[in-house]
Amino acid sequence: MFVTGLILAQAPASQPAAQPPMSTMLLPILLVGFVFYFLVFRPQKRERQKQQQFVDSIKKNDRVMTIGGVLGTVVSVKGDEITLKVDESTNTKITFIRSAIKSVVSGTGSDEKPELKTAGSN
Repeated sequence: MFVTGLILAQAPASQPAAQPPMSTMLLPILLVGFVFYFLVFRPQKRERQKQQQFVDSIKKNDRVMTIGGVLGTVVSVKGDEITLKVDESTNTKITFIRSAIKSVVSGTGSDEKPELKTAGSN
C-alpha cells in the first residue's frame, strides 16, 4: 500500500484540459448581438421613420389627435409648430410641436366612431 502511494505521488501531473479557442467562445455572444439588433433596434428605426413621414404629411384642415388625447383641426403649420382649433364656439386654439401629434382622425359624423390613422396603419 505504501509502495503504491509512492508510485502515484511520483507520477507526473496530468496536463490541464485544453481550453477552447477564443473565437468559439466569442461566436455565441456575437450571434446574440445580431439577433438583438434585428429584433429590437431595426424595427424601432423603421417605426421612427414612419412616424416622421406621418408627422411631415400633416396639413391644414386635418383633424388630429395629440399624444395627450386632445382632438382638434389643424389651423396652421409653421416649421415645427402646429396650431389646432380645439373648440368651435369659443375659437380656442392651442399650439403644439409636430411630434406631439399622434394620429389623424377621419370621419366627421358625431354618431360614428372616428377612424384613427397613425404612422403604422395604411
